[in-house]
This record gives sequence, structure tokens and C-alpha cells, in this order.
Amino acid sequence: MAKIVFKCILVSVILLSQSCATVQKQPPTNVVTVEGQAAINKSMPLLAKKQALQDAIRQASMQSSVNLHSQTTVNQNNVSIDTVSLRSAAAVTNTKVIKEWTTDNIYHVVAMVELSADNSCTPHYRKRIIATAFPLVKQEQVSGYETQDLYGGIPRELNNHLIESGDFIGSNATNINLYPRPDLAPEIQDRAAYRPSKVMQIAASNGVQLVLSGVIRDLEVESTEYMRGAGPLAFARSLARDVVARRGVGIDVFVHDGFTGALLFQQRYIDDVIGDVWIPATYTVGSERFNSTSTGAKITQLIDQASTDIRQSLSCYPFATRIIEVKDDKVFIDAGAQEKLSVGDQLVVYNTGGDDLNLDGGLSFVGKDKQPAGVLTILNVTPRYSIGSLEAPARDLGVRVGDWVKSW
Repeated sequence: MAKIVFKCILVSVILLSQSCATVQKQPPTNVVTVEGQAAINKSMPLLAKKQALQDAIRQASMQSSVNLHSQTTVNQNNVSIDTVSLRSAAAVTNTKVIKEWTTDNIYHVVAMVELSADNSCTPHYRKRIIATAFPLVKQEQVSGYETQDLYGGIPRELNNHLIESGDFIGSNATNINLYPRPDLAPEIQDRAAYRPSKVMQIAASNGVQLVLSGVIRDLEVESTEYMRGAGPLAFARSLARDVVARRGVGIDVFVHDGFTGALLFQQRYIDDVIGDVWIPATYTVGSERFNSTSTGAKITQLIDQASTDIRQSLSCYPFATRIIEVKDDKVFIDAGAQEKLSVGDQLVVYNTGGDDLNLDGGLSFVGKDKQPAGVLTILNVTPRYSIGSLEAPARDLGVRVGDWVKSW
């Protein structure tokens, strides 16, 4: 009987300790109740509600110990929509509107805002991303007897990792090189007057939100021309370099926003390997044989890390897509069930509010002045596209094909 009681006590202690461990793993959160306000412009209360909710999130950050960066533009008593989550030091994990009303053409929202200090969100939508080539900074670091798949294989495999995560819809354009001068990346050299940036052109022509790019910064094998010392030992060590060598591995990874051309993610991954550092010409990135080599295994490890970093960095970034057709009061957007859109979802529409803006005598293109025009409510969702309606006719709002819609 004593043994049975002892076993019961032991099991209870183990279960209790596991329960406590589970509680400790939960990320810290901070919940505040705040009020936000926004002016109702052009009789569009839905747009004003979105803006008031943004203001509430901003007020929550001011009351919290975490630092939530944001910026507001006020023009003629109208608060422009700002992508708060883009600059958040703490992620907005949950927001619930508990009260809303209007007074004197002002929309008021009282919301409960939950902020998480671990800087991560659960993405509501899948974002489209396209992978471009990763050129070598020094071509001579990869011999003609080694694989030539690194240029397109590294971005291809990185994109595959992002797709497998379930947060992205990926496509490949590894024949496109954004950096004619890889040593200067992420600076894009071939800027043309009065034209959008190359990143924005790629995003528009391929119907994607994000553009993945990078450069292979280092694949240098330690020189065998000089070996410290003299005598038989030094000579033997020099000969061994042909079999066992040291090789540096350095890869820069970038992600640009196709909506603005802005650089959202930049990270350099560096390491080195020792052993048989050569990658035979027939091996392709991601294959079992590629991973069996010292250099290939290290590159795969860096790809895994880059995938994790991109997902974490962009988890709170707003979803965006384009308008592909406008028919009467119906607006068709280039996103559907595969992006996880649902009937009733509301997205903010941005149209072009002014002429092209160019600086430096027209040598660098900034882009069109995109302004929030209204809120699109999704009425019908297909696998490839969705149909929604605006608060006012698209013609009156200046909404047309090619304009962007965003989750914020």
C-alpha cells in the first residue's frame, strides 16, 4: 500500500512540474484598454474606424513598458493610416474592439490591445514573395570544377523554406540579378530617371508583395601557396591542404517591399568550415549529396537560420496585394483563399494621390504618393482572387486597377 501511495505522489509531482514548465514557456504579454479617435472623411466610417483602431494601438504602446514605434501624418484634420506593426518593438498579438461611437464627425474606438514582448505575431494572411539570384562577389572563389548552382540554388532553397512554413506563397525568378555590383549590395546601381525602382518593377510584373535577394559575400578557400615554417612537417601540411582545407562562408540576405521599394530585412550570415570544402560540379543546392559536403552542410545551415529570421522579422508586417479589376461597385483583388482571405475581411485601399516624386534631378525614383482611399470589405473569395465592395463608388474614390490594398 505504501508503494502505491508513493507512486501516486511521484506521478503528481511530475505532472505538476510539467504544468509549471508549460506556464513558464508562455511569452510575456501586456493587455491595456485604450481609446482611439479618427476624423470621418468623405462619409467613410469604416476607414475612420481603421484609423481610430490604429490610434488606439499607438495609445496602448504609450501606456506599456514596451516601445512601439509609429508615425502619424495629419492633413486637414484627417489622420493618415500608419503601418504601426511595421515599426513595433512589441508585437500586437490580439486587438478587440469593446466599444465604438461617433460624435461631431469623429469616430471613437475603445479597444483591448494585447502586446507581446517577444516581438512575434501569428500571421493572418500568407504573403507572396519572389526569389531573385544571389550573385557571387568574387567569381574566382568558386572554381569551374565546382557546382554552379549556388547563384540560383541558395535563393531557391531559402524560398522553399519560407513556403514550407505556411506563411508565404513563393515564386522563383533566379534568372534576375538585382545587383550588377554585388560588392555594393544592397545598393542597386542601375537606377533610371523617372522610373520606379527595379524592386517595384519586379513586384508589379510578378504580382508579389516581397522581393527576396542577396549576394554570396565569401566562399574563399584558405591559400595553399604559403605555409608557415620549413622542413618536412611544413611540406606535409602544405600537401594536406588539397584534402583538408579551411573555407569561409558568407551570405547576405535582403527582403524588399514591392509596395514602396523599401529594404525591410538585411542580415549577413558568416561562418567557416574545415575538411573537404569542395562541392563537385554535379551537386545541386538542397540535395543529399550537396549536404554531405562540409561547405554544402554549412550553407544549408545558414539557409535554415535565414528562413527563421525572415519569418520572425516579417511576422507582424502587414499583408498587401493589388487590385486587378474594377467593375461598377465591385473590386477584384489578386489574392484569395490561398492567401487565407475570408468573407468579411476588411482591407485598406491605397490609390495614387499625386504626381511622380523624383529627387536628385530625377536620378532616383521615390514612387507615387500612395494615400488611403477607403476600406474594401471582402464579399466573395475564390482560390485565386477575391471580390469586395467599397464604402463609396470606386470612381468617386479614384480607385483603379493597379492600386494596392493592405491589411493596415
